[in-house]
Amino acid sequence: MTDLAAVKAALRNQAVETPSWAYGNSGTRFKVFAQPGVPRTPYEKLADAAAVHTLTGVAPTVSLHIPWDRVDDYAALAKYADELGVRVGAINSNTFQDDDYRLGSVCHPDAAVRRKAVGHLLECVDIMDATGSGDLKLWFADGTNYPGQDDIRGRQDRLADALAEVYARLGDGQRMLLEYKFFEPAFYATDVPDWGTAYAHCLKLGDRAQVVVDTGHHAPGTNIEFIVATLLREGRLGAFDFNSRFYADDDLMVGSADPFQLFRIMHEVLRGGGLTSAVAFMLDQCHNIEAKIPAIIRSVMNVQEATAKALLVDQKALAVAQWEGDVLGANAVLMDAYNTDVRPLLAEVREDMGLDPDPVAAYHRSGRHRRVVAERVGGTQAGWGA
Repeated sequence: MTDLAAVKAALRNQAVETPSWAYGNSGTRFKVFAQPGVPRTPYEKLADAAAVHTLTGVAPTVSLHIPWDRVDDYAALAKYADELGVRVGAINSNTFQDDDYRLGSVCHPDAAVRRKAVGHLLECVDIMDATGSGDLKLWFADGTNYPGQDDIRGRQDRLADALAEVYARLGDGQRMLLEYKFFEPAFYATDVPDWGTAYAHCLKLGDRAQVVVDTGHHAPGTNIEFIVATLLREGRLGAFDFNSRFYADDDLMVGSADPFQLFRIMHEVLRGGGLTSAVAFMLDQCHNIEAKIPAIIRSVMNVQEATAKALLVDQKALAVAQWEGDVLGANAVLMDAYNTDVRPLLAEVREDMGLDPDPVAAYHRSGRHRRVVAERVGGTQAGWGA
């Protein structure tokens, strides 16, 4: 029998971090599509993120991306976030957009380029200090396109040296989150291509180095929930980058392509004790053709729905079926939870929190989009590279 009071409490306490870049213009490699009312500054991105949190009640932090969110005074930016009722979350580095990084950043064969990349990562830690952020999130586009282009082992040595220097700079309460991606933009050998490589580096660094699982960064057919279960078992799952994909790193709304996969992932999160502040539930999405804020709200709701269904799994019945070797019975326990319509339950949770039971409808009724379109005239809209 499921304790609904405990389920509701868990859902009220859940937190989903939204990404600043999702509020800006984005697109495919062929075209970036502009939308009216898109933020022009990091301050306006925070205002949009605060609107999402106001309506959902579970999006209290915002990931920043440097240099896309560079400002003169980061302490002032953090203070502004606090005034809006949100906080600065992870600081995301960028070592993939400069011409110098054509052959890599921290793995580049040229020591001068590596020094530049490490300097940027150390700058990001300075920004963490100024904003109160606890997480430095690292994703490297480093890799090679052709056999023989560079020394694969040597690149791993350079990566290890860079990570060690940055890890040593972390302050109390700060973590390093290392993300992996099996291909793109490198097509022969990516320097951090999988969870095993990320885990191996984190293991050598120390307890405050954790692995990030981006749900779009896997080959077709990969059992992501197995990776999640293993990293939780080892105490090394630091964060998710939630999105959804049909082919590769599509960065679509989480749960839109395969909601059953998201449920399976959240089931393993709960089984492994990961529904805590020790695991950051971040979104990493680009809303190219759909309206930004409603898409982000919908993404937060999708995470909530998958979590609610996972919380409804009858763990005792599942354990009995598993021990008895009842294959169909065990599967049926999971499917019963997955097939439950949890929208009424989540509507009750939101009402208990003093929120509108339908955040998307509440956003449209608020008229906020019309107001920001009228107000955000002139200047340069934020987007990729800005």
